[in-house]
Amino acid sequence: MDELNQLKKNQWFRNNDVAGIPGPKREIVGYGEKPPVVRWQNGAKVAINIVINYEEGSELTFAMGDGENDGMHELPFDVEGQRDLAKESMYEYGSRAGIWRLFRVFDKFDIPITVFGTAVALERNPAVAAKMLERGDDLVSHGYRWIDHYKYTREEEKQLIDLSMETFERLGFSPRGWYCREMSVNTRELLMEDGRFLYDSDYYGDDLPYWSYHNNEPHLVIPYSLAVNDCRYIMGTGFGSPDDFVDVAKRTVLQLLDDGDDCGRMMSIGLHPRVTGNPARAHGLAEFIAWAQEQDGVTFMRRDDIADSFVAQVPKPASAEERLNR
Repeated sequence: MDELNQLKKNQWFRNNDVAGIPGPKREIVGYGEKPPVVRWQNGAKVAINIVINYEEGSELTFAMGDGENDGMHELPFDVEGQRDLAKESMYEYGSRAGIWRLFRVFDKFDIPITVFGTAVALERNPAVAAKMLERGDDLVSHGYRWIDHYKYTREEEKQLIDLSMETFERLGFSPRGWYCREMSVNTRELLMEDGRFLYDSDYYGDDLPYWSYHNNEPHLVIPYSLAVNDCRYIMGTGFGSPDDFVDVAKRTVLQLLDDGDDCGRMMSIGLHPRVTGNPARAHGLAEFIAWAQEQDGVTFMRRDDIADSFVAQVPKPASAEERLNR
């Protein structure tokens, strides 16, 4: 037994997390066998949330003094030590052409969407912000710029959150949700302390919203997904053509409609104007939307509306302190 206990002290033989490491506790168990039975608008079982990640103009570039050029682009190589004008133009395709093609698709099918938008990207292209307000799309804060938050100190990250919200409010938005690029161990705590956010989406571990606890206080999480996400067109193994995207998206809907229980679930579709804004990929997206609208039990919803619907059915639980005082 002493030998076994000694083995468990070794890092490679641990069966639990190390105490004192910063950040939230891991949430491995989840709902288990019995998730809450929720329904969405019009009694739908599946709520599809289409997300546009609008980052163009806020990515890392030599032009903005970052000393590097960002990734997620069509070419398989990088220019180092100087501006990469080819890559910059791919991002500009998203803000000049791709975003408007996607808006035309959504207008054609009269569906609401969510925009994960960075403050700088919307500030540099105010016509996109105006179109969002005209359509009534909800904005989830994607941060001030499209940058990794784990690279910054707690105080710097707090400043980034404040900067983003100042810009959004000036443009006419009041985001209630948050999704940054690579959150830090401080992000969720900072959002809860800020008080302006109903939820965050920096989580990929479920098909349903859930209440997380941090410092014994409940906080709403509306999960996101990279499974039906157009980054798979250009990163690693994934979509070779729009047919692949359509097939994965359709099969996701069909499984969620008949998932072996009576529980409703949500489906996130992640898009980028510089990627799905290209004609063939936009055509595939339109094909999927037309098909999904014909399916019973399926609806398209904004992320804010999914949050509100979930809270109405699964209300905010008491804090740990409130539970003890009952």
